[in-house]
Amino acid sequence: MNIKRAKEEIRNTIEAYLLKNEYGEYEIPVMAQRPVFLIGAPGIGKTQIMEQISRECKVGLVSYTITHHTRQSAIGLPFISRKNFDGKEMAVTEYTMSEIVASIYEKIQESGLREGILFIDEINCVSETLAPAMLQFLQCKTFGSHKIPEGWLIVAAGNPPEYNKSVREFDVVTMDRVKKIQVEPDFDAWREYAYAKGVHPAVISYLNTRPANFYKMESTVDGKNFATPRGWEDLSRLIRVYEKTVDKDVVVQYIQHPQIARDFASYLELFYKYRTDYQIDEVLSGHIDDILVKKAAHASFDEKLSVTGLLLSRLNKAFGKVKEEEEKLVSIFDILKEAKEPLMGAQKEQPLVYLEDVKNRFQSDSLAKKKAGLLSREDLHHDQQVLDTLEKYVMDLKKENVQDGQSAFSLLRGWFNAEKEEYDNGFDKAAKQLEYAFDFMESAFAGGQELVVFITELNTSSPAVAFLQEYSCERYYRYNKELLFRENTRDILERIRQLG
Repeated sequence: MNIKRAKEEIRNTIEAYLLKNEYGEYEIPVMAQRPVFLIGAPGIGKTQIMEQISRECKVGLVSYTITHHTRQSAIGLPFISRKNFDGKEMAVTEYTMSEIVASIYEKIQESGLREGILFIDEINCVSETLAPAMLQFLQCKTFGSHKIPEGWLIVAAGNPPEYNKSVREFDVVTMDRVKKIQVEPDFDAWREYAYAKGVHPAVISYLNTRPANFYKMESTVDGKNFATPRGWEDLSRLIRVYEKTVDKDVVVQYIQHPQIARDFASYLELFYKYRTDYQIDEVLSGHIDDILVKKAAHASFDEKLSVTGLLLSRLNKAFGKVKEEEEKLVSIFDILKEAKEPLMGAQKEQPLVYLEDVKNRFQSDSLAKKKAGLLSREDLHHDQQVLDTLEKYVMDLKKENVQDGQSAFSLLRGWFNAEKEEYDNGFDKAAKQLEYAFDFMESAFAGGQELVVFITELNTSSPAVAFLQEYSCERYYRYNKELLFRENTRDILERIRQLG
């Protein structure tokens, strides 16, 4: 299965394992909760999805790469203790608490989350001395003599033997005690994630034309040549912030496949050239040059797809900004709605005190979630925007020298409505940009494959999908219907050919 389906499967498993009955017991007893064993090629996102799952399920996460550990750090250090057996005192070997188990208890203390995920990476690459402890860990949920706390679930990950010479195969007894999930690289699943995470449009556009280069692992006389999803995402981050030219020598530092690195570097150079030549910002402002339309119509297929990718990039940026602003306004609206009654009943000088208390409570709650690891980077940005808005409201109320709650709420409502109007203007601007993009696409690529790509990418991008749920774009729905009809027709014809 692909990484998206694997993420859903692990999340569903965690929700099932943490489900309790009316007696407060786990519906699936702890010893029957099989560890999840996630196995797949390196760089496809196994580690990354665990962070996403922990946030979405609102549980803690402790993550370890087991190859970094010795037997002593994993199971603890031995010491001699004295115990009484049948009236006789005996010297007994015991172990200090495992560093890994101790980390779980520390996480519980720091975050207050008593349920969570213990994620062990590269579990099938452990040293010979640590291997028995790993088998015991998977079978009994213990490190040495210390159990994993109840409510903490085990997810392990490893690479198939063809990718790592250190891989050791688990026996049938162990494999019969785990929930094994095999993950394969899948560009379509990754592309959806890439749009949501703002991966550089040149990377997405390039891989749209050469999906075979999304994941490649080749053995040569000089070693492994490879390209991975992790490499593409990290390269994307560099391209976004790097002020210098990103050439083949830079690309190959991330995409360690010389041929693919060279090909992408050439593509990136052309991509920047097309961005200038086709005046994308002008197109999305409604200024469509007939000469550029003719140039696009007669361009190579790669160039056409690059132009399409540039349009989609600008649109997704606009859609993402609209979504971000909408989420902020929703949070502010909920806060003001809850604050209305207390504010209206507040006495002299109390409105300001109350609003400052609201702001401080929001900040404290956000900091607690951050400390618990429950906030993504996007969540942190959202909370900061809300906090900045509340801070501005407090400062503006001080300037107005408001004396009663009714006047304070009236001002707050006015300021909120002004921000709502700004949001509406931003929404309308994004809607116009979409319509202008359709104008250009229809003029340059009428009836061409590029329009199919354009619609398909809109359907893949989460910012675009969210925007199109709010904005009724006639051409989008018309072309989408035609695309669906084509796909259904192609499926029917394929079935007829198979019957023949």
